[in-house]
Amino acid sequence: MCRHLAYLGPPATLRELLFDPPYSLVRQSWAPRDMRGGGTINADGFGVGWYPGDGEPVRYRRSQPIWSDPTIAQLAEVTSAGAVLAAVRSATVGMAVLDGAAAPFAEGRWLFSHNGVVRGWPDSMVPLAATLPVRDLLTLDASTDSALLWALVRHRLRAGVKPARAIAETVTAVAAAAPGSRLNLLLTDGRTVVASAAGHALSIRATPASVLLASEPHDDDPGWQAVPDGRLVEATATGVRVHALAEV
Repeated sequence: MCRHLAYLGPPATLRELLFDPPYSLVRQSWAPRDMRGGGTINADGFGVGWYPGDGEPVRYRRSQPIWSDPTIAQLAEVTSAGAVLAAVRSATVGMAVLDGAAAPFAEGRWLFSHNGVVRGWPDSMVPLAATLPVRDLLTLDASTDSALLWALVRHRLRAGVKPARAIAETVTAVAAAAPGSRLNLLLTDGRTVVASAAGHALSIRATPASVLLASEPHDDDPGWQAVPDGRLVEATATGVRVHALAEV
């Protein structure tokens, strides 16, 4: 099922975001509190993307459990950023476990992650995959549902579709083609975050200067707010809007 988060706000170290909280993303890799729809741990890889400045993000992805990689722990101590997207992965049975299968997926300034599963994979996705350029299919990061979801979102972004609509249209199309799918998506360009709550948990903690969206709260701060299912979130560091997917 995976776990993911996105942060916008004053620069924070990766350690503060990923390691230090009592129910941190690292802890969620072996002891998640809300794994709906199957799975018990998130040990099939991880990835972190951050924006060191005004340019494109930096990514670090591995196919091993995050707790077993000493490099990310060292990076987390010395790396700070005002925009971060990170994820830990629980691979669906039959899907590849390799570095390229771990979120975040990327192009230009965009980072993308998927928490959930596409039902009936791969047969259910054949009609939607056929709408993509052949080159996009030949160059997927991995043969997984998440990589294809990114290709569908990216195709819309390249065509000039606004981020919120690109996410909403993709979720709607995939839900129709593969009923029962869990389609919590995260998309950021380092300035804004768009997220869907569609079949899985999503929570927000906003302050006047920051916003954190996560599959599950990483501490017991009463400021966390659960996002109802079927909603789309558009957020910046200083404001959050939540509305129905169908309203985009």
